[in-house]
Amino acid sequence: MLLGYNTNGFAHHRLDDAVGVLAEIGYQSIAITIDHHVLSPYESNIGGRIDQIRELLTNYRMHSVIETGARFLLDARHKHHPTLMSPAAADRDRRVDFLRRAIDVAVGIGSDAVSFWSGALHDDVTLTVAMDHLLAGCQRVLEYAIAKNIRLAFEPEPGMFIERMGDFAELSRRINHPLFGLTIDIGHVHCLADGSIPQVIEQWSDRIFNIHIEDMRRSVHDHLMFGEGEIEFAPVLAKLREIGYSGGVHVELSRHSHDAVAAAQQAYKFLRPLILDPFGRNQ
Repeated sequence: MLLGYNTNGFAHHRLDDAVGVLAEIGYQSIAITIDHHVLSPYESNIGGRIDQIRELLTNYRMHSVIETGARFLLDARHKHHPTLMSPAAADRDRRVDFLRRAIDVAVGIGSDAVSFWSGALHDDVTLTVAMDHLLAGCQRVLEYAIAKNIRLAFEPEPGMFIERMGDFAELSRRINHPLFGLTIDIGHVHCLADGSIPQVIEQWSDRIFNIHIEDMRRSVHDHLMFGEGEIEFAPVLAKLREIGYSGGVHVELSRHSHDAVAAAQQAYKFLRPLILDPFGRNQ
């Protein structure tokens, strides 16, 4: 396992500085949420920035994943719009184009995967049509990922069309490709009471490409600092070790950017001993 951190918790830092700070703390991976000022694929000099960040990550020996959950990157007025299920074909095309660009960024900096989600269901779209649109969009993105040999990590998210592991199971059954896997957010599983977290990890062990981690309370989708929620983390990290998971375990504290460095230090202090020995026998 590689302990990592999501840049959505460093919203007030330059990406270069966030990488340096996290590396100094001891993090080994970074989940880069593409945004207006963070490797936006719409920058005029995106090729040069990709080269700079690839070199920076190489120098710090840090792994990375690309995250695509920026709130207002594609639409200044509507959060997370458009999606792969938007009613208008042109809007769905914009999301597909963005995800393809994210794949290009991931390939350029040498990332382990690209993480994305479904988005929320529109009121004027039926469940059947929404699933058809989502499947078609995922297939289009997957075709591009296959050509670029990059893994796609789909994240079930509370409040979105695909929010539970059972929803993902149906999507995965219909996509069914080894490059189409899973981002598991530990807090989301707990929030939704979506089963035992260790059992979920074991069930999907061969499809997990990315992990998000934070504390959370049941039925409240609020990413909390470790110790402020209800999750018992030792069994979770023990199960990840048991299945041989070697990817990033990325802390996601997007509302802690006002105190980003201290939050990253606190999270590292909590998680690092558990990753070394999940049940604390060497502490």
